[in-house]
Order: sequence, then structure tokens, then C-alpha cells
Amino acid sequence: MRRRVVITGMGTVNPLATDVPTYWNALLEGKSGIGSIEQIDTKEFRVKFGGEVKNWKPETWFDTKACRRMDRFTQFAMVAALEAWKNAGLDTAKSDPTRMGAIVGSGIGGLSEYEEQHTKFMQGSGPRGISPFVIPKMMPNAAPGNISIHFGLAGPSRAVSTACASAADAIADAYYVMQRDEADVMVTGGSEAAITYMGLGGFIAARALSGRHDNPTAASRPFDKDRDGFVLSEGAGILVLEELEHAKKRGVPIFAELLGVASTSDAHNITAPHPEGFGAMRAMQMAVKNAGLNPTDIDYINAHGTSTDIGDAAETIAVKRAFGDHARKLAISSTKSMIGHLLGASGGAELIATVLSIQHSVVHATINLHTPDPACDLDYVPNTPRPMRVRYALSNSFGFGGHNSSVLVGAVS
Repeated sequence: MRRRVVITGMGTVNPLATDVPTYWNALLEGKSGIGSIEQIDTKEFRVKFGGEVKNWKPETWFDTKACRRMDRFTQFAMVAALEAWKNAGLDTAKSDPTRMGAIVGSGIGGLSEYEEQHTKFMQGSGPRGISPFVIPKMMPNAAPGNISIHFGLAGPSRAVSTACASAADAIADAYYVMQRDEADVMVTGGSEAAITYMGLGGFIAARALSGRHDNPTAASRPFDKDRDGFVLSEGAGILVLEELEHAKKRGVPIFAELLGVASTSDAHNITAPHPEGFGAMRAMQMAVKNAGLNPTDIDYINAHGTSTDIGDAAETIAVKRAFGDHARKLAISSTKSMIGHLLGASGGAELIATVLSIQHSVVHATINLHTPDPACDLDYVPNTPRPMRVRYALSNSFGFGGHNSSVLVGAVS
């Protein structure tokens, strides 16, 4: 008999908020978290705006020593995990720590730490000037490693790195761990902090970013005809997955049930999605099948929706191919219209929004969608949130390398 996996905790750090309730309210109000980049000097860069976590003060949560030993992306993951853990009301002293683990995704890892230490080296400090913390701070598994150590989780612990599908794939891996009866509780999701000189410069060089400097808050405009690229952002989205009976015994509130996951590859291009949405289509179809549902059971899709020309068009095609006539009955929206693209953390932050849509019976809007694109002709819930019953919903995440991941959640029956 398949073990049932539910969500009992959620936490986030993103351009709109550093907690879930504030994040959700901002999404429903259609707020944008995009603005001028302040953490690096952008005078030599063509793009000078992004989705920063504003006024970030890790000392609010950690002592100075701990802050120095964690890169910004790990700090984000830890703070989101603290909220999710508290949310779930967990206590390792009352559970078996060997049945609890952490799998967290990051597309890049500790990029700011690498850049800082490399700069010191190149400016004359040489190898003697390199920090002893550079490796444990920059490695992508620093996030799940620190989470496991902090909470005393002795079960499966690892990082997943599949570009912008990292968080969703981490959640899928955590789900499979629980299906194999290797754990009863898993802390999972993703974290990213790539607004650095190389991060910003690299995406500019790849011609992936929006250049809408006249109005940065309107720069992320998924599915709009005038979209011109995504907005680079940072943050984390962490969830606590728990075996249903384990959660019931503790008597804690359950947000939603994780019913199905699926991952595929386009096998097409290292940066561009398959133009016919082949891999994305299969990921959605497989997630629905794995959940034991029919396509017509799905009410809502939280789209990958990056605001790139080819990406949004390919996702639209994929939805049509996966759902047939039902595609036009689906409500679809993009959280990235408000928070930008959190890269490897996107799947975590966006799954939280998806779960809250089920819990509160309302779907947040896709803001900045003012000029319909004939190539994107589905219902993207433009500009105004929509009260509606959401029984089952998909969250899509697609990444460089051709990675596609879909996560299906539903109300607990």
C-alpha cells in the first residue's frame, strides 16, 4: 500500500516577504518584489534590477559566528526551514531522528562566497588568504547539511541541482524517500542567492533577462506579448513533508497532500526548452497518472511562467498537449510575475503558493499581463486573483539542461 505524504510545514524567504503569511497576502494584493539591485554595484551592467531579499539581516536569526559560516543561499534556506519546522510543530526529541531527513535543491549554491574568495586571491592575498570556510560555504549541499545539523535530522540528507527545477526535484526525491519507507519526515525545497557579479553578468550574457528599466515592477510579465525575458531573483521555499499517520498521531494541521511527482528531460538543448513542450507535457501527464487522477480532475496550474518568449509559448503548448480540451478550463498563473525567477528555489516558493490556493480557495493572479499573446491563449488569471475551489493543482518547474518537473498536490480527503 502506497504511503500517503502530506505537507505540515512551510517557510519562505523571497523578494516579497520573509514569512509565509506576508508572502501570501502580497501575492493576493498583486504586489511586485522587483526593484533596483543594491547588494552589488551595477553601474557596468546593462540590467540593474532584480528581485532581492531586501534589508536582509541574518543576525535576526543567527549569531555572528553562525552567519560567517553560511553563504547567503544557506542563510535563506535555514530561515525558511526554521519557519517550516515551527509551522509543523516538530520536535526531534519526540520523534526518531533517523526517520527524519533533508533534501534541498540549489541550481548554483554559494556563488557569492566563491566570488569573494576568488577576488581576494586575484587581488594579491594568494592561497594563504583563502578562507577555511570557502568550500563548506559554497557547496550546494551546505543548505541540507546545515538544516540536518541544526535540527538533528539523521535520515537521508543531500542536495539536488537541476537548474531551475532543483527545488521541485528535491521535493520529488523527498517524496520517493518516504514512499520507500526510509523516513517519516522530510524537510525539502530549494534556495538560491545568485544576484552576484557573475550571476547577473552571466544571465545578461545569455540574453535571458528583461531590460525593462523604465518600469522594473512590470518587467516580469509571463505570457504577455511584450515580455522580454525573466527577472533574476533570490530566496528560498522550504516545506515539511510528513507521512499521514505520523502527522495524525501528532494532531497537527495538514495543509495539503502530495499526491504525485514526475521528472523528465527534453533531450533537446542546454538552455532552450523543447519548442513543442515535449518533456514538460510528459512531466505533467506522468504526475497526474502517478497521483491516480484524470487530467479533468486538475483545477489549477502554477506555471513555470518565466516571462521569456520561447519558454512561455512552449509551456502553453505543453499544457494543451497534456490536457487536451480541458486545458481551456484550467486556471493558470505565474508567481514569477511578482517575485521574479528564484532559479533553483522557484519550485519551493511556488509550491507554497499552490498549496495556499487549495487551502484558501483562491488563485493569485498573473500580474503585468495586459497585452494577450496569440501564442499564449489559455486562462492565465490576468491581474486579479480569482476565488475558486481548488481540489487538485500542479506546480511546474523547468530548467536549463532540459529538466522538467511537475508536483501535484490536493486537499486531504
